[in-house]
Amino acid sequence: MTTAATGNDHAPLISNRFLTRLTVGVAVLAGLTVAISLAGRTLGERIALAGHTESAERIDLVIGQDQIRLTANTIRFEEQRRTGRADRVDLYLTWPEMNGYSNAERSRFNDATRPEGLIFLSLQQSTMSKDMSGRLEPIYSQLFDDRPEPGPDGLTLHRLKEKSGYGDEIFFTGVLPDGSAYAVRCMMPADESQSTSADCQRDIHIGRDLSVLYRFSSRLLPQWQAMEARIRDYLDRSFVQNGRPTATRQSR
Repeated sequence: MTTAATGNDHAPLISNRFLTRLTVGVAVLAGLTVAISLAGRTLGERIALAGHTESAERIDLVIGQDQIRLTANTIRFEEQRRTGRADRVDLYLTWPEMNGYSNAERSRFNDATRPEGLIFLSLQQSTMSKDMSGRLEPIYSQLFDDRPEPGPDGLTLHRLKEKSGYGDEIFFTGVLPDGSAYAVRCMMPADESQSTSADCQRDIHIGRDLSVLYRFSSRLLPQWQAMEARIRDYLDRSFVQNGRPTATRQSR
């Protein structure tokens, strides 16, 4: 009894096997912690981007008869950032810089209270023979009431006849520097603080057969001439012929 008791008194309280298992367990937990941290960081970055990308990868798209070259960070939706034939592509650009997404300008892309910082473009093959300016005289002017009002920066505001079918929308018209007509449809907010990036919209024809619908905040109406010129210039420089960008053409 005495010998057995003495032997038990000197036995290790923690066996080598237990220490080995504990060490392995700690190593596994440490590995899991690192993996979770890395995964969380990656997920966090993806959530922060929220579908945006800073990539300047060139995306070549063929829409109808036109080939255009864009950078990935100007294309609004991830599924459209693929070279090849497309029915449509949607862009978002900073105003007035006409740049795509960057982390440095992240607040402008995510802050709905500053709609004047972005403009939105949708490009697709033309389905009508005339753009908004071309439809002004034969269609829209027939719907205007007889009480035009002065609008911002030389524009004329036209309210529509009650039965026109356009609801509370109004039109602004003007004359571009080259003498061509300008027309834009707007749903004006009751208060400027309620402005959105889709208050106003205008469509133009450009290239061989491309229709471009662009949308912007009513706060930008005083800059209508500059916006028209910059959008046309930006798109003109995006066209590709024989694998190369075309020379810049004059805004129309």
